[in-house]
Amino acid sequence: MALNLLSPAEIKAVSFLDSTKSNHHLHHLNKLPGAYTLKRKDCGTRRIHCSAQPPPPAWPGRAVPETNRKLWDGPKPISIVGSTGSIGTQTLDIVAENPDKFRVVALAAGSNVTLLSDQVKRFKPQLVAVRNESLVDELKEALSDVEDKPEIIPGEQGVIEVARHPDAVTVVTGIVGCAGLKPTVAAIEAGKDIALANKETLIAGGPFVLPLAHKHKVKILPADSEHSAIFQCIQGLPEGALRRIILTASGGAFRDWPVDKLKEVKVADALKHPNWNMGKKITVDSATLFNKGLEVIEAHYLYGADYDNIEIVIHPQSIIHSMVETQDSSVLAQLGWPDMRLPILYTMSWPERIYCSEITWPRLDLCKLGSLTFKAPDNVKYPSMDLAYAAGRAGGTMTGVLSAANEKAVEMFIDEKISYLDIFKVVELTCNKHREELVKTPSLEEIIHYDLWARDYAASMQQSTTRTPVLT
Repeated sequence: MALNLLSPAEIKAVSFLDSTKSNHHLHHLNKLPGAYTLKRKDCGTRRIHCSAQPPPPAWPGRAVPETNRKLWDGPKPISIVGSTGSIGTQTLDIVAENPDKFRVVALAAGSNVTLLSDQVKRFKPQLVAVRNESLVDELKEALSDVEDKPEIIPGEQGVIEVARHPDAVTVVTGIVGCAGLKPTVAAIEAGKDIALANKETLIAGGPFVLPLAHKHKVKILPADSEHSAIFQCIQGLPEGALRRIILTASGGAFRDWPVDKLKEVKVADALKHPNWNMGKKITVDSATLFNKGLEVIEAHYLYGADYDNIEIVIHPQSIIHSMVETQDSSVLAQLGWPDMRLPILYTMSWPERIYCSEITWPRLDLCKLGSLTFKAPDNVKYPSMDLAYAAGRAGGTMTGVLSAANEKAVEMFIDEKISYLDIFKVVELTCNKHREELVKTPSLEEIIHYDLWARDYAASMQQSTTRTPVLT
């Protein structure tokens, strides 16, 4: 069913987006007064100033490893939060291939007890957590024949304990959504380096997480392919050398579809990614290009680049994973096959480079590829770009609201409760409503509060079988 809202072409007229464009053809948020009064749930009335200082970037346009930083003997000890998901299983594949380089000290999963128990038997962690507390007995039964049983802690507290395990040096964060935010904060407070695969940590939590990471002298190492590419390109750059970030996008399932045909999109169409084998949510995000819009925000928080200096380009082959331009106009790029294991490996090994067998890690053959092509993204086909840039410029809680609303809208689309084009409309209207309560420098509690609010508000726009949607 479709919502009786705006068409993609009309989305630009909604007040969340300004009618003017920047030099990069991206909409700006309406200019707001220097201070305005907001009423927030359970927080009373406050004055929020738009002049609030932005959080410090994780990497200010350069990456320089510290000398004498190694604090462990033998294989590097790691914890994995989200061990049964795509990031977690690929991380464990890397550990299995490099037992002399890495060892697992703690694992946390949501509800896949069968896979988790297999992982425990193979990698022998000291601590295990299962978020779904009702499955603890099932997990204990599955591990009944294990000689050296790990400690098991159920629920969210267990996930937090895995994240801050005293022996872990690096924590791989693979939980989707704001569920990964508290464990990541706990890991940072415990002084663990973060192999970041959870977008919400920075997109929603950046204003809180980044100052915390600086306080505890923690490194945030990006595990997604685009930001890993940027991170690799800025190795050794002098201070102030970064001029522009160029994020590459495959264009997703509909890069070759005419805009007029998008109203006919079915769920199965959106799940046919031309290059990558990924989960449903991220595959739909690739089709809408919301994944790239969210990566723009993440790039701003990671590298401190202004939004005017972060660009998106369609690169159908997905071989160049992203590029950076330096002040002298040189462009540096990172290339490789579409394989998430490489960026995950680099977050685990940085600043070292680990040899990989070409049997399991095929080497790039440019002659075999033949050609690499690029084109500008279509803002009409992908309204997500304008929405993401506008949310990023608004800052504060707006970026988390954008992400949460999109996650809920994608869920409703996959469940066939809204149409494909409604994804953009739901996110647009949720962000527009949040302008009434935007918090520029939020606490962790406020970030989580507005994440939940955005999901509820987005869900309220679901089509009813008996009446038209009522926005609350």
